[in-house]
Amino acid sequence: MFRHQGKNRTFIHNLRLATLLSFVAGIVNITGVLAVKTLTTNVTGHFAFFAEEIFKQNYTAAITFFVFTLFFLAGAFVSNFLAESVALKQPNLSHVIPISLEILILVLVGFFGVKGDLSTISGKCIAFSLLFSMGVQNSLVTQISNSIVRTTHLTGLFTDLGIELSQLFFYKKATERKRLKTSIYLRLSIIVFFFIGCILGGFMYTFFEIKTLFIAAFFLLIALMYDYLRLQFFVIKRKYSLVFLIKIDN
Repeated sequence: MFRHQGKNRTFIHNLRLATLLSFVAGIVNITGVLAVKTLTTNVTGHFAFFAEEIFKQNYTAAITFFVFTLFFLAGAFVSNFLAESVALKQPNLSHVIPISLEILILVLVGFFGVKGDLSTISGKCIAFSLLFSMGVQNSLVTQISNSIVRTTHLTGLFTDLGIELSQLFFYKKATERKRLKTSIYLRLSIIVFFFIGCILGGFMYTFFEIKTLFIAAFFLLIALMYDYLRLQFFVIKRKYSLVFLIKIDN
């Protein structure tokens, strides 16, 4: 799911990555909305609020919204910086540190965070932390999938989906239609799982409140363990296959 990059990635790899992480993003998104009344998976709306507060001459609030965008940017920067640093020595493990960082942030916010709004320090800290974690996730997913998969916001997805649905009326070659349908299926999967994450996260929030983030962190941990166990399986399989071939040669 995470280890394969570039030409080694298949549609199934991207589908697994997209569905899982868009589901996680949906949970984080609704938790941020319910806990601190703000979106934490994208920055588009925050620029609009920034401009609105500038117009109202409410500069304190304007600075807050601007800082939101900087935390998302910082998350993306740190994610790729860590991935590139690890990739120099262990290419197969370049995803581990960014995902682990995201898990750590979600767990810490879930453990220490309290419900509030952006007028409080705790509310701002929750929003900053979740935006940073989503910057980490979006950067990692974009880098791993070669910009094919994005999981933290839907604006670009709906734009691309609309374009590709219209192209079905014009592209008639079998190869072209297969490529289009594959891409459409991937984008629909991201959208559906984001919505499922939002709905499930909203339902779970009624019971766990900010600790709903533990659920998102749990699914990320499962993804890491899945990738690790698959890697170990193939290592052991390759080892025993080599031993078997040596015995046959002897």
